[in-house]
Amino acid sequence: MVSLDKPGNKLTCITWAHAVNSNELLSAVLKGDIDFIEADIGLGYLDCDNENRNLIPIMAHPPATKSDLSLRSFLEQVHNFNSLADVNKVKGIKLDFKSIEAFEQSVQIIQAFYDTQRFTTWINADILPGPVNNTVTVPVDPARFFHSVKSLSSVAVSIGWTTKWGNDPNEGQYSEENILQMIDTIKVNKVDLDITFPIRAGIAANSQKELTELYSALSDTNKVTFTIWSSAGDAVNVEKLNRFIADLGEDKIYVDVPEELKEQLNLNCSFAQ
Repeated sequence: MVSLDKPGNKLTCITWAHAVNSNELLSAVLKGDIDFIEADIGLGYLDCDNENRNLIPIMAHPPATKSDLSLRSFLEQVHNFNSLADVNKVKGIKLDFKSIEAFEQSVQIIQAFYDTQRFTTWINADILPGPVNNTVTVPVDPARFFHSVKSLSSVAVSIGWTTKWGNDPNEGQYSEENILQMIDTIKVNKVDLDITFPIRAGIAANSQKELTELYSALSDTNKVTFTIWSSAGDAVNVEKLNRFIADLGEDKIYVDVPEELKEQLNLNCSFAQ
């Protein structure tokens, strides 16, 4: 599989494009220097399809149910680009599923139209309820998720918790209960794939002990990394987050955050620009 690692194995310097859910955005990203393409998949309809009213996997973030880009077309375009690209220009993809139904209807499409053995492919879903009393977002059923994902060869799973966050940088953390539930879910479902845990920056900054325990519990059986992400405006204790990145290591953490926050972190990625 083509590696996306930066010189010195600095995963923190991998670059990202978000919500690439239209033909226009996809075309622009494929022409650029971004390393990883993140896109959302839901069930809906194509803008141009007035005949077929069957729900299909499209590139859209809920609650949107229409798009000009289907999952099939997205995968075909990225696959065609990667197959012809110089090794340093190949893009990884992160497919973000908000419902188990969308994922289950997407598995055969991924198998048919994308080479997951050659090109880095992540399957993302929030599979457990998470910290700060998030009762709005419903997690994707983990048993059904893992059952389906195991039929895809050579993918990594990006699995996390539903979250909510506000303006207080000390508001919450990934609790010991959150960590133990995740470990148990992975072991019960006999997950032998590479795992990256998407962790929200403001919450991760308060959870270094717990997240380190999660890494230690699984690193003997799985290749484990973390992907730090953040919404614009999230309160983040930057000093604590820098300490977590430095202590765990830049070879174990991806950083996918808004530019304003990224500039405050000690990533030293000038060589990778």
